[in-house]
Amino acid sequence: MKYHVAVLPGDGVGPDVVNEAIRALDAVGRRFGHDFKYEFGLIGGISIDKYGEALTRETLQMCSRCNAVLLGAVGGPKWDDPKAKVRPEDGLLAIRKALDLFANLRPVKMLPLMENSTSLKAEIVRGVDLLVVRELTGGLYFGKPKRRWKTKSGSRRAVDSMVYTEKEIARIIRTGFELALKRRKKLTSVDKANVLESSRLWRQIAQEIAAEYEQVKLDHMLVDTCAMRLIQNPAYFDVIVTENTFGDILTDEASLLSGSMGMLPSASLAGIPEGKNPRAFGLYEPIHGSAPDIAGQNLANPIATILSTAMMLRYSFGLGKEAAAVESAVLNVLEDGHRTKDIMSDGMKQAGTIEMGKLIEKRIEG
Repeated sequence: MKYHVAVLPGDGVGPDVVNEAIRALDAVGRRFGHDFKYEFGLIGGISIDKYGEALTRETLQMCSRCNAVLLGAVGGPKWDDPKAKVRPEDGLLAIRKALDLFANLRPVKMLPLMENSTSLKAEIVRGVDLLVVRELTGGLYFGKPKRRWKTKSGSRRAVDSMVYTEKEIARIIRTGFELALKRRKKLTSVDKANVLESSRLWRQIAQEIAAEYEQVKLDHMLVDTCAMRLIQNPAYFDVIVTENTFGDILTDEASLLSGSMGMLPSASLAGIPEGKNPRAFGLYEPIHGSAPDIAGQNLANPIATILSTAMMLRYSFGLGKEAAAVESAVLNVLEDGHRTKDIMSDGMKQAGTIEMGKLIEKRIEG
């Protein structure tokens, strides 16, 4: 089978980790007889430098004609001026909105052999296996009005709007239920219904849809309580579904539960994954940032990006066996004691970005 992948390496360590993800995909192709074809484009700061915009129409068109998108990371101090009219993150928001990538899936799993790589106690993180489903195309990041201005007295003001429609809420809640059905049948809907009107609508719609999923236990949790519970008792959670801003913050916090942001993949999907071989157009990327201070130094952890390709294989290509092969390869390499600097511990063997990629490649090939 032939699969076309749009590749957007981005900024900082993006190209470093994306190279190793492509290495892993090519190894899958050799083992299972698939042909992965790649088209490359620019996004983020590097696109601003060359074209004056974070995502060009041509790059967006390239992505839309491929079967899936693989993305590295965007941003860096070079483009951090708060007065800048164009920012690298504009490219991410634009591609999510244009391709209707409304469902962001971020799995967080603590491997037993990684229990000592986190700053939390082993007994706290032991058994953690949760999935955060984040709404990705609504809320504060896209709501209008969004602007800055000066009052008549000369003082500065700014406004962002958290706006959600019934349709936007319903489809992400339904996604959470569908994924919970395939796991431990427990869904936690996170909101701020004690303060925000949009959250009250969110909670009402979640309750209404719950009637269609009697097999799944639904509970509601305020976002501040959820933030506390993730550190206090993270094994409590199975699937968490929440809005855009809350999900952005909570998943960064949840990265502590796996030892490093360099371990966490993500998928942003344009459809609800259903059936034995779900196929939804998606964008796949690690949740970590561009880390420009270590870019090009063979220090970045490529595991999150490689695991993102496993999600691509599963959700966009319907290749469950191949996805499992990638995940097993990563686990086997870690079991052999290999670690990148961010997850290094006593007695382990330190590997650079490229070495870790090659070790995983060999394991995939069997």
